[in-house]
Amino acid sequence: MTGSSSRPPLGVWLRGARLRTLPLAFGPVLLGSASAWTAGSFDLLLAFLALMVAMSLQIGVNYANDYSDGVRGTDNFRLGPARLTGSGLVEARLVKRAAILFFSAAAIAGAALIALAGAWWMVAIGALAL
Repeated sequence: MTGSSSRPPLGVWLRGARLRTLPLAFGPVLLGSASAWTAGSFDLLLAFLALMVAMSLQIGVNYANDYSDGVRGTDNFRLGPARLTGSGLVEARLVKRAAILFFSAAAIAGAALIALAGAWWMVAIGALAL
């Protein structure tokens, strides 16, 4: 995409987010929520925030991978679905910005989750995840 005035359509961004990978984010949250339910300590707000963290990290990683592979030329001879950066569908700087946006959303939801749960030791885990 050469012009800075044209915006990629939503469908392009959704393909780049690789929504089919979201079960990788849902699984651990579902398991943790089921465990909390069984232990009698399930909290819907905490589960929702954990899901937001997991989904935001998954999508952020997908965009970051797309960006880094695209700028390094790794996707130049790709056999699978076209990637945003490597195919030129979206400018590399915008894909990088999308990754940062989702990582920021994960950090905000994670900070709220940590504060509400009082699990301050999770700050280190969150920092490692980012």
